[in-house]
Amino acid sequence: MGHQAAKDLYRQLGTRLDQATVRTPWTPVFHELVTMLYTPDEAELIVRLPYRPSSLTRIAGLTGEEAGRLLPRLDSLCDKGLVVDLWDGTDYLYMVSPLVIGFFEFTMMRTGPDLPQQRWAELFEAYMFGEREFLAANFGDGQQVSIMRALPHEEALADRVEILDHEKARALIDAHSEFALGLCSCRHEKHHLGHAPCRAPMATCTSMGNGARFLVRHGFAEPIDKQRMLDILARSRDLGLTLSTDNVRQDPGFICHCCGCCCNLLLGIRETGYTGVLVTSTCIARVESSLCTGCGRCAKACPVNGVRMIDGTSSDRQGTTTATATARIDGHCLGCGVCALACPTGALRLDKRPQRVLHPADTFERVMLQALERDTLHTLLFDNPASRTQSFMRAVVGGFLRLPPVKQALLGDMLRSRFLAALRRAGGDTLPV
Repeated sequence: MGHQAAKDLYRQLGTRLDQATVRTPWTPVFHELVTMLYTPDEAELIVRLPYRPSSLTRIAGLTGEEAGRLLPRLDSLCDKGLVVDLWDGTDYLYMVSPLVIGFFEFTMMRTGPDLPQQRWAELFEAYMFGEREFLAANFGDGQQVSIMRALPHEEALADRVEILDHEKARALIDAHSEFALGLCSCRHEKHHLGHAPCRAPMATCTSMGNGARFLVRHGFAEPIDKQRMLDILARSRDLGLTLSTDNVRQDPGFICHCCGCCCNLLLGIRETGYTGVLVTSTCIARVESSLCTGCGRCAKACPVNGVRMIDGTSSDRQGTTTATATARIDGHCLGCGVCALACPTGALRLDKRPQRVLHPADTFERVMLQALERDTLHTLLFDNPASRTQSFMRAVVGGFLRLPPVKQALLGDMLRSRFLAALRRAGGDTLPV
């Protein structure tokens, strides 16, 4: 009976985690993963926590437990990265960590002699890339609102191309005064999987502001100053790493420094073809064929195989024919500029992308759109797991929002802004963090 009760509890936990803006379908690997990460006591509490970020007082009221008893349990979950606590200017708000960005990153940023890091790494890789249900659930229906977006290297921009401050890594850094540096979770995972050593340092995960304070407070990262942040940015440019950040225009909280050999986002695009895993920048690479010598460095540098060398011939004035190759953007381009940094002749530069790229205005908008795309918005609107009335409303509203014409209309240009504005007016802007 005890074994069956534990099995049912973890199945409830799986259902609870699957209602986040990043879906986590239940599989045998996910079952083993959550059993390793969450104790039965932790799983039982997670199942009862509200779906949206809430204060200790609100959580105590919804769960019927005393705040003094809840606080150490929540703090312990935060120390493991299974719950996130963020300061909203008045109080700490506690939020159950989704898989990404959440308990994958925080788990693989942890260090210590007694942690089963190799098994964790094996399970995360098997879940995200072996079974394929995870990526299919989040991007298999053409979902476009991902949690992260590419940042262009400014040094790769063509002359006269202007980008806005929210696309400039330096401007994002200048807007903050608190920073943190931790292990790259993807690189750390690949290390424990026995992959070849990466050219990039292990410690490259940089965060800013409230996110940096969370990571430092719970031991996932160390505080650094602005100059160190700028030095890391320059190092990533020299190493040809892809920069990515929070997929919002206002107050992004981190900058990732991604390599093609380790980064799960880049691997997701390259190996599965789900291009929405990482949202592009507003730029795209262009080739000036007259300057291209066919060296192929750009094709080797592109982390998503978006550059191909096209064979051809050229003739000189004496009629001598020579085999040549020319770079061509022949696939998905992130607009990161890594190919241009690798080009010795300046044949590749970043130009403005002709089609519009949607970057949500803020975290509220991104989370709402993610939830609408992935059929979990109703859990944010009616977030008390213990309420039968709200459970009924989740079922009714969830079914309505899943109707294809409704979802298509609310995600379309005509209604999206009015829909989000209506949620804000209803107090919905306090839902996500």
